[in-house]
Amino acid sequence: MLNIKVVGGGCKNCQTLEALCREIIDENNIVAEIEKITDVNKFADYGIMMTPGLLINNKVVSSGKIPVKSTLTHWILDADK
Repeated sequence: MLNIKVVGGGCKNCQTLEALCREIIDENNIVAEIEKITDVNKFADYGIMMTPGLLINNKVVSSGKIPVKSTLTHWILDADK
């Protein structure tokens, strides 16, 4: 099972990134757990200096932007192998 962490304070971009991850998981029938990390004091612990941040299986794949859907899909599918 994939572990996806969306790191951010809950702003619009963080919500958009979470929704995009859920959409990709649903479209590809992937079993995954999505966690939202909203505690600002923990962002640096995950290696995130700019939000929204995204970790897949505890690896930082994005920070400070929302990746395009095709890129995000590629990351998720690769991590699910």
